[in-house]
Amino acid sequence: MSSKLEKLETDVEINVSPVKFHEYFTRRPHHISNVSPGKIQGCDLHEGDWGTVGSIIYWNYFHDGKAKVAKQLIEAIDDETNSITLKVIEGDLLEEYKSFKCIIQASPKGEGSTVHWTFEYEKLHNQVSDPQTLLQLVADLCKDIGDHLVTQA
Repeated sequence: MSSKLEKLETDVEINVSPVKFHEYFTRRPHHISNVSPGKIQGCDLHEGDWGTVGSIIYWNYFHDGKAKVAKQLIEAIDDETNSITLKVIEGDLLEEYKSFKCIIQASPKGEGSTVHWTFEYEKLHNQVSDPQTLLQLVADLCKDIGDHLVTQA
């Protein structure tokens, strides 16, 4: 059985500039657990430097009622378009997916921005469901980060 690459996307509107969100998510993700401790318990740097392509980040997060982990490689960062691409290389997601990639891009929208999340993934088998609940988790997380950054202005 050949698996195919699938895609799931969502947009989240926040009241913070795209640059500010991108800077925070890309270069200071280890602060996210302070902003949203119910969703993210920790974010550690395993290799490289924060905000650097090729670096490896290790997330402890809470999803679907369970504590989970994900190790991600920063594949790409584009400060011009405020985007970052993260590829999952270890963790709970790889129990259901052959590959899993997140692309996060913040674009200007009025006084704030729209954060566009794209999940690209290959399921291990047809019984695996689409990662809708994970997409909802990151959308809610975005709002938490946006609310936090507004108070930091």
